[in-house]
Amino acid sequence: MDQNKVFVIAEAGVNHNGDMATALALVDTAAACDADAVKFQTFRTEKLVTRDARQADYQQKNLGQSDGQFAMLKRLELTADAHHQLVARCRERSIRFMSTAFDDDSIDLLHGLGCQPWKIPSGEITNLPYLRRIGSFGQEVIVSTGMADLGEVENAIEVLEAAGTPRDKLILLHCTTEYPAPFGEVNLRAMQTLQTAFGLRVGYSDHTEGIDVSVAAVAMGACLIEKHFTLDRNMPGPDHKASLAPDELAALLTGIRRVEQAMGDGIKRPTPSELRNREPARKSIVAARPITVGEKFTADNLTTKRPGSGISPMRWDEMLGRTATRNYAADERIEP
Repeated sequence: MDQNKVFVIAEAGVNHNGDMATALALVDTAAACDADAVKFQTFRTEKLVTRDARQADYQQKNLGQSDGQFAMLKRLELTADAHHQLVARCRERSIRFMSTAFDDDSIDLLHGLGCQPWKIPSGEITNLPYLRRIGSFGQEVIVSTGMADLGEVENAIEVLEAAGTPRDKLILLHCTTEYPAPFGEVNLRAMQTLQTAFGLRVGYSDHTEGIDVSVAAVAMGACLIEKHFTLDRNMPGPDHKASLAPDELAALLTGIRRVEQAMGDGIKRPTPSELRNREPARKSIVAARPITVGEKFTADNLTTKRPGSGISPMRWDEMLGRTATRNYAADERIEP
């Protein structure tokens, strides 16, 4: 990833609803919006959840049913062939393919596809064997930290490093694991806490409604933004309602790129466009009334007016008491 540019992941997740045409359309949409990557989820339901695992509250609410995680996820699996098709489509559209693996078989599949960087979801941050497996590749790893405290984040970092991931290849994402995440629980300053605590690159995985918080995160130093999107929020499925519509995704990318451009280098100096405006906007010392040669300059016969092409008003005290070497008309700029 280019460290001089905010990396934006358009999170398709499971918003394809198990339909390949929808999955390909999600790739096309992410590419059209100029996202850097489009990310899916790779799992084998039998290896991810037990048959009696309950759905999260938001999943039950969005689906209008509670037939458990197993049945829900089984409908959302993507085959190995589907992954190959998605990689090919991403190549055609010049966008990076990414996916989150949730089990060993899925890790093998993505590793075989050359999928990088690795994305560790918040739910796996305490999964020691999983962390070791991904860490062993020594490749770039993005770690979502939703639901975790600093101690758990530190433990995950230590496991990944011990397994073989260089520290400079780690990125931490602040995240609030709720869909949608309440604005009062975002705690965006925690992203900066992660950076201070561990000295690593940080970003934000955004589950809030709208695009405001992602754009704010960029202004606060995020190097990576991840945001769910969908083709239509009214589609059935667990994540559509907390996802951006295509036009909102495009607006997010525009906002991020504008803020990224606006951040600058931090040096306080006049810009090229400001230099053109300095003379008409600033003032000079001028005659407040007609002044005759030999008359002393005083606060009564001097004033300051635009343009700023003469003596700067910062030299006001220096000019008081000096003698006029020629006559001045009212409003005429005083000469040194």
